[in-house]
Amino acid sequence: MKGKAQDALKTFDGVLSRKKPNSIPALVGRARALDALAEQRRSNALLIEAIAVYRKLIVVLELSVDDATLRSIGERCIDRMRFQGQHANAIEVHQTLIRRFNDEPHFRNQLAVTYLYMNRLADAKAVLHETLLRWIEDGFALVHYGFVLKTHDQNMELAAQYLREGIDTGHEGTQDGRFYFHLGDALQRLGRTAEAHDIYRRGVQRKLFLSLYQRSLYNVDGLRSRPFWTEQQTTYAGELESIRSQWTLIRDEGLKLLNSAGVFVNETENLRDRGDWKQLELFARGARVERNCARAPLTCRLVEQHFPAARTCKRGQVKFSVMHPGTHVWPHCGPTNCRIRAHLGLNVPSGTYIRVAEETRSWENGKWLIFDDSFEHEVWHNGTATRLVLIVDFWHPELTESQRRTLSPI
Repeated sequence: MKGKAQDALKTFDGVLSRKKPNSIPALVGRARALDALAEQRRSNALLIEAIAVYRKLIVVLELSVDDATLRSIGERCIDRMRFQGQHANAIEVHQTLIRRFNDEPHFRNQLAVTYLYMNRLADAKAVLHETLLRWIEDGFALVHYGFVLKTHDQNMELAAQYLREGIDTGHEGTQDGRFYFHLGDALQRLGRTAEAHDIYRRGVQRKLFLSLYQRSLYNVDGLRSRPFWTEQQTTYAGELESIRSQWTLIRDEGLKLLNSAGVFVNETENLRDRGDWKQLELFARGARVERNCARAPLTCRLVEQHFPAARTCKRGQVKFSVMHPGTHVWPHCGPTNCRIRAHLGLNVPSGTYIRVAEETRSWENGKWLIFDDSFEHEVWHNGTATRLVLIVDFWHPELTESQRRTLSPI
């Protein structure tokens, strides 16, 4: 196969060099040969070269390319640009395809997806709105529009309407766990819990979620799951005890940082219903946050020396978490079943509670509260003083070393 792609590239280069630099068949062949070689050799340089040829065909020589070829190479070019993270460069390719295939919503929808990759939610919303003005029943546009209404506009009522309508079409691209996840979440925030659970059950039936309460989207099959864990069940009792035994020193380090302005930052996932909830990350996605570890050297050193399954957890964090009185955190699920989350109580007033699935507990100073945050959980602070805990995520004990090395960070 490698030889065929290499031979094809030589053939097409020969055609192009014989005074036919704009031969459409030769350029198409050269782009596809470069693309194939890039995959075989895992070569970014070859892929960039292939993208450049694709782009020349689509943007510069558009009028000379027939519809079927333009459609094929245009979609492949966008796919390769997304793989490279060249989302901004993909926009002109999208626009060419929209211009040529003006009566097909698919190409507008894909431009909206690229805007979403770029976190340009307002632009995605504008494109989707235009699509829905012409194709009101297009399920793909409906679910993505609902997603933007929820995450960008915080309009739960309209978001739920569009997400539900889109999912109910059954169109390609609508039966995705993310849309069921956000529809259920919007309904829960509207106080329509029974409806949300109906949506989640549909997601379970379609194998989009592991269970009604365990709705993480980035999972490894077959891992043992339970809402709450004991130290012994994690298989890391020794590591956990090494950190817990120093809890007063960790507490003092955390409390001292609470008095420093601008050190703790707001939770950024829009999970709060009300109140004040901040964090200070020490490790994220398996890497030290150097600036913050310099502020909390004792805690970082304990994690690094005694808990490698936490220090290397690319799908987790280690962080101080501070919650002020009057805070409520919406029911939510973590993104993956590949980690277990442990909270070490440092400064815990009365009136603080966490529900995981159907069981509610509280924290205690100097003790671990361990749970699987891929299960739905909800938090209340009805007390009168600040709650401070250390959150330590660590690899699920049933993951192999190979899985831990190769799983993508979250």
